Amino acid sequence: MSNSQGSHRAARGGHRTETAPPAPGGGPFGPVGPFGPVGDDGYARAYADLDTRIAPLPVPEPRSPDSTAEVPREDTDGGGRAGARRAARRRRSSGGPDRLRRLIPQALVVAFLAGGTSAFLVSDKAVKLTVDGVPRTMHTFADSVEELLADEHVPVGAHDIVAPGPDAELAGGDEVVVRYGRPVQLTLDGQRRQVWTTARTVEGALRQLGVRAEGAYLSASRSSEIGRAGLALDVRTERSMTFLADGRAHTLRTNAATVAEALDEAGIALQGQDTTSVAPSSFPRDGQTVTVMRISGTKEVREEPIPYKVERTKDATLFAGTQVVARQGQPGVRRVTYALRTVNGVRQRPRKIAEEIVRRPVTQQIKIGTKALPSSVGGADHLNWSGLAHCESGGRPSALDPSGTYGGLYQFDPGTWHALGGSGRAEQAPAGEQTYRAKRLFVKRGASPWPHCGRRLYR
Repeated sequence: MSNSQGSHRAARGGHRTETAPPAPGGGPFGPVGPFGPVGDDGYARAYADLDTRIAPLPVPEPRSPDSTAEVPREDTDGGGRAGARRAARRRRSSGGPDRLRRLIPQALVVAFLAGGTSAFLVSDKAVKLTVDGVPRTMHTFADSVEELLADEHVPVGAHDIVAPGPDAELAGGDEVVVRYGRPVQLTLDGQRRQVWTTARTVEGALRQLGVRAEGAYLSASRSSEIGRAGLALDVRTERSMTFLADGRAHTLRTNAATVAEALDEAGIALQGQDTTSVAPSSFPRDGQTVTVMRISGTKEVREEPIPYKVERTKDATLFAGTQVVARQGQPGVRRVTYALRTVNGVRQRPRKIAEEIVRRPVTQQIKIGTKALPSSVGGADHLNWSGLAHCESGGRPSALDPSGTYGGLYQFDPGTWHALGGSGRAEQAPAGEQTYRAKRLFVKRGASPWPHCGRRLYR
């Protein structure tokens, strides 16, 4: 095959097949290595200068026919590794070991460049990487966004945004954007919670979170930057409120933190005991209606009785059914202070605010008889006692005359009753005891204690 055909096949392989002569003073590539000095764009620049750094190899002249050495023929494989084999045959035909040592490295480099250089240049791609708003353009061999971020040591967390996604394939000219998430301790209209945003300013965060900022109170200016560590932000949006005071309605829009602050903005003053229908320290809500209550009040002191207790004990000396008050009960007295209020002209129910004991109550003691009544009184059992009782009291054991002196079935006065052994008053004793004591009185004095009705005893 002719030299022109060999050169054509070498060109179709992508690189020249010739190698450069050795540089004076050290090796075929000079003292700095096979790719020359490498700058910021690394191997890309080395390959860009490749054609200018490798010179054509000299082609040896054919020997005379009487020479014993074989004239080397052109390799039909074209450039690349074929060029390296051709160079080796030429070195053998020259017969010099020094020349062979010089040509072998050149042939190997040519073979590497013919096959590997094209793949190297195809894998290298220029992309733009923007991390948190800072762009930079670079060359990379990464096949995906995830590989690029790993190569560039760019960590990505759960709250960060990567566009396109980590699994997306990379091609030359692509742009990859990474936006870091920032924690924000947001207190919005009194409700506190933690949110995440990729915005780098307060204004961007509010827009991203959908918070209406027109007329709102912000604890930080809208232009404030949000660092990676985040910030605490208090936002009070503008709300509509209505105050009902002094017979009028006052409506306003406010971003106040408390009802009291909104009241001041409305120009309504509270005096004395005045207050509002909701706590003045509470957070005002949108559309809320608050009533202002004008309060005037006084105090009133009253003395009230304290009821006494009743204590009952059994007494075997008293007939059954008889009750005797051993100690009369006395009510106590307490002094109570009440607050009297008038709200918006309407008087309210008195409210007790204080009390003290002036006199403690005395417990009443009552003795209850358990002694059995005697069955009869000799000389009096045969008389008509029911007739006498009907005449004196209408047959009512608890009867009491209009003067309050005489009482019971037989209208005993207290002195006579006690003389007969009775306790308390006659009308308080059971009917059987009254009849028993009436019989005893008859034995002593006959029917004279009942001048008008005594004759009924004999009927």
